[in-house]
Amino acid sequence: MTGRLMLLDTASLYFRAYFGVPDSVRAPDGTPVNAVRGLLDFIDRLVKDHRPDKLVACMDADWRPQWRVDLIPSYKAHRVAEEHEGAPDTEEVPDTLSPQVPVIEEVLDALGIARVGVAGYEADDVIGTFTARADGPVDIVTGDRDLYQLVDDGSGIRVLYPLKGVGTLQLTDETWLREKYGVDGRGYADLALLRGDPSDGLPGVAGVGEKTAAKLLAEFGDLAGIVAAVDDPKAKLTPTQRKRLTEAAPYLAVAPKVVRVAGDVPLPEVDTALPHAPRDPAALDALAARWGLGGSLQRLLATLEA
Repeated sequence: MTGRLMLLDTASLYFRAYFGVPDSVRAPDGTPVNAVRGLLDFIDRLVKDHRPDKLVACMDADWRPQWRVDLIPSYKAHRVAEEHEGAPDTEEVPDTLSPQVPVIEEVLDALGIARVGVAGYEADDVIGTFTARADGPVDIVTGDRDLYQLVDDGSGIRVLYPLKGVGTLQLTDETWLREKYGVDGRGYADLALLRGDPSDGLPGVAGVGEKTAAKLLAEFGDLAGIVAAVDDPKAKLTPTQRKRLTEAAPYLAVAPKVVRVAGDVPLPEVDTALPHAPRDPAALDALAARWGLGGSLQRLLATLEA
């Protein structure tokens, strides 16, 4: 994959669109389409501002993979709306957002924007695998700080983190990460699992916050170095830190696999090139008429054609 690749954490962006665009934005039949139109506006702005050569809308085929839950049962447990035996659990999503997701998928497909989700994996894992395979620079657009772990200046991989819409983005590179957290991209996953993340149901190590995690990583290099230090009486750990890290050993043994995004997802063959014309103009016209996509779609089409 040569040229600049842009990877969208699609759910992260349509959630932001949903909460950022009034639900008074509706289709002719009165159905809210604020997430649909908001996402189209986001993509339009991203393409205008950053001019990617390739674009992939990465999807959550499974937002809470069982293999992660098997390792840490609390993983995203507080966001489960309904459990299903042998199938992905249903995530708690606002009532007027859920019906918009299939519309988003249909519009992306008609436009010809590559859309990739893989059974058993989250969008983060799809993003991680595309990033691992990329031969050129990568822009990851997400409101999820977990993906900071993929930042790599040497490979031109950065995260564009929306601060206000997508017009104001935090361009996250390794310099920014070191100034903010004291770690590089690779170290961010270790910092995150030590600190924990209530929004993902990750307990972390008791008493170890962000600053303490950063200090431990600066002292011992990485998680493996910290774990080794626990058994080294000469290591510079306070008695309390040693005790808490010892008690957290079972968690620390499994957390890396849960927190680190996969880089080996079996991706389907897709054309990632940024489209300059709709793949299915007739289907797109029908969707535009049914859902009242109006100026949002027209602006994006004009940007793609340019």
